Amino acid sequence: MSGVVSGFTAIFIMVGVGFLLGRTGVLGDHAHEVLSRLVFFVATPALLFYSLVTTDLSVVFSSTLVIAGGSALIIGLLYFVVAQVLLGRPTPDLVIGALSSSYVNSVNLGVPIAIFVLDDASFIAPLLLFQILIYSPIALTALDLTALERGTGHPFRDALVLPLTNPIVIGGVLGVVISAIGWTPPQAILEPLKMLGNASVPGALLAFGLSLTGVTVFKKGQSPRRDIVLATVLKTIAMPVLVYAIARWGFGEQGHKLFAQTVIGALPTAQNVLVYATRYRSGQVLARDTALITTLASIPAIAIIAWLLA
Repeated sequence: MSGVVSGFTAIFIMVGVGFLLGRTGVLGDHAHEVLSRLVFFVATPALLFYSLVTTDLSVVFSSTLVIAGGSALIIGLLYFVVAQVLLGRPTPDLVIGALSSSYVNSVNLGVPIAIFVLDDASFIAPLLLFQILIYSPIALTALDLTALERGTGHPFRDALVLPLTNPIVIGGVLGVVISAIGWTPPQAILEPLKMLGNASVPGALLAFGLSLTGVTVFKKGQSPRRDIVLATVLKTIAMPVLVYAIARWGFGEQGHKLFAQTVIGALPTAQNVLVYATRYRSGQVLARDTALITTLASIPAIAIIAWLLA
């Protein structure tokens, strides 16, 4: 349990620093948006590129990829359908909500827990690469295409071009290609990319803290309460239960591996979802509140899983 405490402590400290920066106003009135754009356009693409060119892609082809990726897609699709039918939300909000209910905090919390709780960081690698290579491009492409409805131009041409101009998609695709061909860029190139990539996680956490300044979770008239409750229940309860079911009865996993899969499924919503929401100006309150609530709820959730399965 010490790994769980350590991981969450790091998150709360970074978010708290961001909150204090917002309260004091030392970074100005538009700090949250500027920092989010920095994370989106620079730090995260650098992180994805560096991670992929220095990773053996063979770790992706495992049962963990199918379990983690399949459960994320199922939960995200479930949110999309339920919110569309029952709540009637526009497509951009549905996409952000789907991510909020299923996009796992696999870096700043997942990595420490994989190392200190599961004793094996390889458990988190397939999920991280799935989110980089498949889930993020699908969601960001959907957001790019729905943005066309608010402008003019050539929809068919833009539908082909826009996904290729997204910096996160570009970073992921280039990283996969270079890793696949077996070429390692020189350190003079990798080192600055590593430095920029290292700013992605703290930048996203600081932006998350900045976004909490002067806000109240479930604030009447501003917070989409039903959307947040739906995303939180799916992320905190439905996703780890689904992961457990797929791992145990679909792949016959038992013992420590089953425990590890379930813990990964219980990780909270990633703060990067808020970065995406800010970039596309859709579902920002939904992403922010869901990330906060699921982070708090994941502490007892992971403790219960550890008690039942460890």
